[in-house]
Amino acid sequence: MHNQEQMIKIRLRDAGEALSLFGPHDAFLKKIEASTTAKILSRGEEITVTGPEEELKVLDELFEVLISLIRRGTEVTERDVLYAHRLARRGQARELLDLYREEVGVTQKGKTVKAQTLGQRHYITAIRKSDIVFGVGPAGTGKTFLAVVMAVSALKAHSVKRIVLTRPAVEAGENLGFLPGDLQEKVDPYLRPLYDGLYTMLGPEQVAKMMERGQIEVAPLAYMRGRTLEDSFVILDEAQNTTPEQMKMFLTRLGFGSKMVITGDVTQVDLPKGKKSGLKEAEKILKDIPEIRFVYLGQEDVVRHTLVQKIIDAYEQHES
Repeated sequence: MHNQEQMIKIRLRDAGEALSLFGPHDAFLKKIEASTTAKILSRGEEITVTGPEEELKVLDELFEVLISLIRRGTEVTERDVLYAHRLARRGQARELLDLYREEVGVTQKGKTVKAQTLGQRHYITAIRKSDIVFGVGPAGTGKTFLAVVMAVSALKAHSVKRIVLTRPAVEAGENLGFLPGDLQEKVDPYLRPLYDGLYTMLGPEQVAKMMERGQIEVAPLAYMRGRTLEDSFVILDEAQNTTPEQMKMFLTRLGFGSKMVITGDVTQVDLPKGKKSGLKEAEKILKDIPEIRFVYLGQEDVVRHTLVQKIIDAYEQHES
């Protein structure tokens, strides 16, 4: 392969556009430069990029998409630039051009829920368009919460008849039979995080009522065997802790009129040593089925306290 330096030029309309694209004090530009071997020069309204062909292809797509978003009035943040760059490396940045912009839902207290990063918006758009979506990424990226918000919105809009929330109960080795108390009590500790989203959106009383009516079901993954879930919005959380058999069992429950969102963090597998993660395997097996979408959220989509971000980064540096 001949890897000669090549060059592309990109025109901007005015200085304002350059400021939106490069960020205050060129902060975004510096981030892009730090993760590419290409050289980026900006003079006035012209950007010149020189480097190996592969890199130019990525940067051309990245700038094209960012400029289009800016021209549409999207305010681009440093997080968004990093996310778009990661997608451009996979040749998928153009997917960001038809993102859904409106609010996602309204909490029980009347607060609007919106996607806070391009990554989250990409995820929500995928859920709207596809019947099976995998949301993969670290804690704090809103994967589970946004899926619950979308599920509640779908139920309110009568596009599904019920919501089913499930996770694998790894800690109890899936053998919940030996625990005292009724199912609800046994299940709660594992499923607590799923209730949090429901309570935020509907309030505890409403959730309890809907559970009694069977409009909402929260159960460990083992209870999904042998069923077909029709007209349902089904969320499988903590999917990195499923075995390949469980994952296949779960995915094949998909019935007519249903949507499935599978969330997980491949860096947090709690399975016993030697056990494969069903989430990692599903990525390999299903990646070429176009109707199944994999959306990868990253550190740049963590919308917790900024200090949490610094803690995560510090641990990552320590571990590497």
